[in-house]
Amino acid sequence: MASPRSGNPAKRAQIAGTAPSPATSRDWIAASRPRTLGMAIAPVALGAAAAFNAEGFHLGIALACLALAVFLQIGVNFANDYSDGVKGTDAVRVGPGRLVGAGKAEPRAVRNVAIGFLAAGAVAGVLVVLLSGRWWLLLVGVVCIVAAWGYTGGKRPYGYYALGELMAFLFFGPVAVVGTTYAIIGRITEDSVALGIAIGSISAALMLCNNLRDIETDRAVGKRSLATLIGRRASKMLYVALMLVPFGILWIFSYALAYGIAVFIVLLLAVPAMVIVVMARTPRDLITALGLTGMTALLYGVGLAIAIWGGPAGFVTVS
Repeated sequence: MASPRSGNPAKRAQIAGTAPSPATSRDWIAASRPRTLGMAIAPVALGAAAAFNAEGFHLGIALACLALAVFLQIGVNFANDYSDGVKGTDAVRVGPGRLVGAGKAEPRAVRNVAIGFLAAGAVAGVLVVLLSGRWWLLLVGVVCIVAAWGYTGGKRPYGYYALGELMAFLFFGPVAVVGTTYAIIGRITEDSVALGIAIGSISAALMLCNNLRDIETDRAVGKRSLATLIGRRASKMLYVALMLVPFGILWIFSYALAYGIAVFIVLLLAVPAMVIVVMARTPRDLITALGLTGMTALLYGVGLAIAIWGGPAGFVTVS
């Protein structure tokens, strides 16, 4: 008979006499965390816009980069569900339910779905390389896939060593934006670096907000997130700082963009998110802030990309 410490949450639930119902199609869709897809879409949109500003664009490469980003995002979401579930980190959750942690799906099934999406991302990455002819980008793709799995997977997941925010900043910021620009035009531009820092800051803020929500449960299971190390007060201050960085960069860009000033309307989402995080007293208070942060990233990235496309050629110099 399996012990109560079984790595299969479904078996643990059965032992406790509270076996949950199997996951429905809606549960699987929810487990892909559609609200996080903005973090994949926004940097690709900005990278493509930066390439366009540098007088170069390739629709096929841009779409392949978008597919790569979306598949990897979904893949990392399922990988996170699987890894945290078998480790017992998701035994008690305040946020959206998980398949493995809730015992609704076999860990192996969730793991296979994660691998499937990561493999689809790899195929999209190969397509980027074939269309661009820039073969060394294969190495970047391999690093991205390893990072996607390594967040909570493996023996030493970096998400358990307070590196989640840094990696979110890098991979959903400069790596994605600069990588898209480079794949299209074959060079790195100052605009792509600045835009990568902007959207990467929101990505890091989203990760920090998530870890701030889970600070008590993470401490209980020994997960060392940045929030558990620096505490609530410092985490809230850092979140606000990260959310302000993109609008400082937008302020610089808006001087030369005909429609750049319009992107500041996104503050209608960002400011309430910051207020909620600062005033939050319980984990549930932060669920709304997470949604607002994700929407801020999507609208900021897509909105600024549209503004760039609508601006005159050679409109910005950030040096």
